[in-house]
Amino acid sequence: QVQLVESGGGLVQAGGSLRLSCAASGSIFSINDMAWYRQGPGKQRDWVAVITSRGTTNYADSVKARFTISRDNAKNTVSLTMNSLKPEDTAVYYCNAHIITTQRGTTSYWGQGTQVTVSS
Repeated sequence: QVQLVESGGGLVQAGGSLRLSCAASGSIFSINDMAWYRQGPGKQRDWVAVITSRGTTNYADSVKARFTISRDNAKNTVSLTMNSLKPEDTAVYYCNAHIITTQRGTTSYWGQGTQVTVSS
């Protein structure tokens, strides 16, 4: 059994910053890619950023130069630091991880989501 638990969402004014965190726990052998997605009101879930197990990162064009993804492999955590937030960043943010379990199965796991609201 594997769980992803996010934290750090909230309400912030435009131009402000927030830091989201996600911790993976359970029967984990190793974690490959870790990523963040978001789903705005009435929209589909979109990819935001990804980080490989070696630390290579990639970002959606809409968040480049404003968001930074990082991870701590020893703690099985991934974070998303969001600067210069805009009202259009308002969404539920989801953590995703491709995890190899101790039973050697590989599955994509999702967190429960955390709300980020940016006021204008």
